[in-house]
Order: sequence, then C-alpha cells, then structure tokens
Amino acid sequence: MKLVYGHGINDVNAPTHTVVDGRRVTDPYYVRWRRMLTRAYCPKYHATRPTYVGVTVCDDWLRFSGFKSWMMEQDWEGKQLDKDILIPENKIYAPDRCLFVTQEINKLLNDYAEGRGKYPKGVSWDTVHKRYQVKLCMRGTLKHIGNYDTVEEASRAYRDAKSSHVREIADEQTEPLRSALHRHADRIQHG
Repeated sequence: MKLVYGHGINDVNAPTHTVVDGRRVTDPYYVRWRRMLTRAYCPKYHATRPTYVGVTVCDDWLRFSGFKSWMMEQDWEGKQLDKDILIPENKIYAPDRCLFVTQEINKLLNDYAEGRGKYPKGVSWDTVHKRYQVKLCMRGTLKHIGNYDTVEEASRAYRDAKSSHVREIADEQTEPLRSALHRHADRIQHG
C-alpha cells in the first residue's frame, strides 16, 4: 500500500474520486484528510509555510478511516480544519485538539508575522498624519481604530480592539469554541 506523504494510509475500501455529470469529484473526507497530511508532512508545503515544520498527525488519523470516522461526527460542511484554536501553538492534529471552523474564525487569529514589517501587529506609520495608526479587519472590513503618538499606545489600542472583537465573535459560538476564543482574547489583550 502506497503511503500518502510517507505517513498516511488510505485504508478505506472506497474510491476517493467519482465522476458526477461528467466531472471528477473528490470525496470531501479524503480532501480534508489529504490537506492535513500535506500541512504536516509535505516538504514543498513547508518551504512556503515554515510554521508547519514539526507538525504531526496522531496515529489514529494517519489512517484515513480514523480521520473519516471522526469527521463524520463533526459539523464540517463549508468549514476548515483548525489545530490551533483549542490549544494555541498546537503542533499535533488529533481529535481532542482540532475542530472545524468557518473561514472567518480561522483567519481571526492568524498572525501574518512575515508580512508585518517593523511595527507590532496592527500598527503602521501614517505618513499623512505623522503618527502611528491602528487598523483592524472586522467581519471582512478594514476599520480605522485611531492614530497614536507612540508605538506602545498604538499597540495597546490594537490589542484592546482585537481582543474585544474576538470576544464578540466568541459570544456567538458554541462550546468548546466559545471558551477557546475567550482564552485567545485574554492572550491578545495582555500581549
């Protein structure tokens, strides 16, 4: 049996692709499983996304049947598999560490450190007003939070606004996502 990325075993006795109305359709469970394995074990993926270096998959999920069985019990349609919300900086894909979330929530906690520049997250220099400005993307819209005299003031304003926004989103969720997002909000606010 050929391993997927040297680790995954497709032990499900069913096709991963079918043809529907002349179009090739991939099993959605298989798509999510393979993407997870890509993030954990694909060197080409790691070359462009080094934060995934060192990520692993639990033994049960290395078998497609184990992952598919878990996924079938989840609210997954239209959502993305996340490994970092329940346990910040988690490096293991496993049933007690992962959940499916909307794209909005998945992006809510992204750091984007590589594209940030020299200022703290959310802070940039406003060349017109000659002050530090804070902007925050909220529900798909970039909002201007304010202009500040120091980087420290701007960074505090960003953390306060971001934390408040995360709490607002958290309060719309069910457990365990609600509590996890509130913990992230606390971490954001206290830097």
